[in-house]
Amino acid sequence: MIEISLTVNQSSQRLDKVLSRHLKNAPKSFIYKMLRKKNITLNGQKALGSEKTVAGDTVQFFFSEETYRKMRGESAGIPEADIGFPEIPILYEDSDVCIFVKPAGILSQKAVESDYSINEWIIWHSVEKGLVSASDYESFRPSVTNRLDRNTSGIMCAGLSERGLRVLSALFRDHKVGKYYYALASGRIENDQRLRAYLLKDASSNTVRVFETPVKGSREIRTDIHPLFTGKDRTLLLIQLHTGKSHQIRAHLAAGGHPLIGDPKYGDPAVNLKNNRFTQCLHACSLVFPECELPGISGRVFKTEVPEDWPLGEAGDFAVPHLRK
Repeated sequence: MIEISLTVNQSSQRLDKVLSRHLKNAPKSFIYKMLRKKNITLNGQKALGSEKTVAGDTVQFFFSEETYRKMRGESAGIPEADIGFPEIPILYEDSDVCIFVKPAGILSQKAVESDYSINEWIIWHSVEKGLVSASDYESFRPSVTNRLDRNTSGIMCAGLSERGLRVLSALFRDHKVGKYYYALASGRIENDQRLRAYLLKDASSNTVRVFETPVKGSREIRTDIHPLFTGKDRTLLLIQLHTGKSHQIRAHLAAGGHPLIGDPKYGDPAVNLKNNRFTQCLHACSLVFPECELPGISGRVFKTEVPEDWPLGEAGDFAVPHLRK
């Protein structure tokens, strides 16, 4: 999946007009077909093309990066082996899919052409391992199917075949994959909570605000939190994400008075300085797949542990847990 956020200059226009300008090489018939099939969605929902856009709206493209780049009129080279990719742990891999752990500090997808991202790594990796030949890229390009913020670590997926990309994209698009996160929050949270609110994005500053009731342009967000261990001044949480909006977990917890330790946008600078931590303690720790046509992942759970570099407090504050199925 590829996702873009609409700017002020793209607001107050019909969606189909915005798409035609963005996908400058795409025939109108292609755009409307993709809208009908939900391969292009607006804020995660099916769209007709006649909707009026708002700054901060997100548009999702559920087709291969090769198709996206072609319709954008961009070149699509294969990254060289010497680009300097870090070691990326792989949890599962076959000819259709790759499930891996993204380190913090790396983009999921390019923001500008000069960027280096996980998408480039998956292309390089699949060619290096012989999973896909270089000639295959004339008609297909592997791509990630879920996204994490640059400084959020955790499990991501990529489609290595047309079938893998199609099935994974549909599962994430239709919210059929269970998504769980570890988060290290400031303060003490002692009870389970089902958080419900409304999120409004400011595209100009790439920040969001959270409201208890709907405001114009806002989207509903749903976040379930479960305290695993509570220390003197921090709580290790297991979070289930239901709606997956930009900065949802970070902003939702901050709005409740429990910002993530290290969060530079929504956190407490004094707490971050005390812990010498300036990237958010947020880690996508588990994906739960339903039964599907990809045998390697059908009905399976993939999980990781709490990152070792998190400031969990003084010895004895609490132990590091393992996520249970």
